[in-house]
Amino acid sequence: MSASSNMNWDRRNVLRAAMGLAAVGGLAACGGNTGRSGGSGSGTNLTQMFHAYGEAGTEQAIKRYAKAYKDANVTTQWITSSDFESKLFSALLTKNAPDLFEFHPQIQMVKSGQVADLTDLVDPVKDDFNPADIKSHTVDGKIYGVRMIDDPQFFFYRKSMLEKAKVEVPTTLDELMEAAAKLTTGKVKGLYMGNDLHSVNDTLIWSSGAQHLNEKNEIAYHTDGVIEGLKKMRQLFTSGDLLLGAPTESWDPSSFNQGLCAIQFCGMWAMPAIQDALGDDWGVFPFPKVTDSGKPSVYNGGWSMFVNAKSKNVDAAKEYVKWLWIDQAEYQEDWATSYGFHIPPRTSIAAKADKLKSGNAAEGVKLFNEFGHFDNIGWTQAMRTAFEDVFANCVRKNMDPEKALDRCDTAVNRELKKLFG
Repeated sequence: MSASSNMNWDRRNVLRAAMGLAAVGGLAACGGNTGRSGGSGSGTNLTQMFHAYGEAGTEQAIKRYAKAYKDANVTTQWITSSDFESKLFSALLTKNAPDLFEFHPQIQMVKSGQVADLTDLVDPVKDDFNPADIKSHTVDGKIYGVRMIDDPQFFFYRKSMLEKAKVEVPTTLDELMEAAAKLTTGKVKGLYMGNDLHSVNDTLIWSSGAQHLNEKNEIAYHTDGVIEGLKKMRQLFTSGDLLLGAPTESWDPSSFNQGLCAIQFCGMWAMPAIQDALGDDWGVFPFPKVTDSGKPSVYNGGWSMFVNAKSKNVDAAKEYVKWLWIDQAEYQEDWATSYGFHIPPRTSIAAKADKLKSGNAAEGVKLFNEFGHFDNIGWTQAMRTAFEDVFANCVRKNMDPEKALDRCDTAVNRELKKLFG
């Protein structure tokens, strides 16, 4: 799900950055409002923390689910400002920390003892979860976090604009570059991938036939294919065919809906809003292959629920997580399909999600299943930032890609040694 539409920031990267800050204790304590009053249950008081989603009805839904729980008083802290990450990780350092919270799988949270082991909750239904979701939340055989939604991301395109320009749906990065040039007019840019291009960092690696890390947690992104991809991204950046300086980041479909670009990289959550704005004049396709040895890719983001291992109410928080995100199939489907489109992580629930069975939603699910890649829990924020610097240096500043990757290698290897010895 997208963040609020008036927040011009990349929420996924900022949230990951906050985890890195929190890991070194660099955040100040937050205020004294614990948000622990209220609730309709009995006994223990629990607090859960969410960032404000952009889709209407999300806050009401989360609070409605909590109100239906009778074994504890569950209060929701709904963070409407753009600094959810700092509020969350500041709070986690204080006595007013939430008992449970949403975030992404990060190995630092496991290594620091911040998140509770939820293996006992997930194991009985493990086979009903997407195996990649289980893998992305597993460290040393233990599962940390329960996936709430899967968010595939791909390119959205205007069918009428491509038809008018006599452009076929691109299947390679070269074809995407050619399409962007043909689709660029005086008022419309051919392509939008975010103002800083960071939204496609991961897909560039995968579509080049590489991975971030291999099974031994060693660098796997420094390949000839990635270098070739970076050079092509530099050509795109200087071509004049990219939308840069857009009013909203690429997670928000506004630029696409308003006709500022013919093709935009965005997430499946945006589909209902795009349908409302454009009718059936749009389609989706994966990030195309970069090299002959590569293949198309789809980045599967999403959000997960974690239990604060340092809470005084760990057992009660785990029971609530089990009740809502394991037992309540109706709520899980509602959360995934009623407020933007997302794929339920539970295969049994996804199979019954009628809203995802036709049109572009069904196509998005197909791309998710065929080309999807999930977060590697060992790829930390420091590593992510190091690769973002590669884009900044060689794509935006014309640094030699080999040298930029060498510099990235140094930073990544330093982090790998800290984590894995």
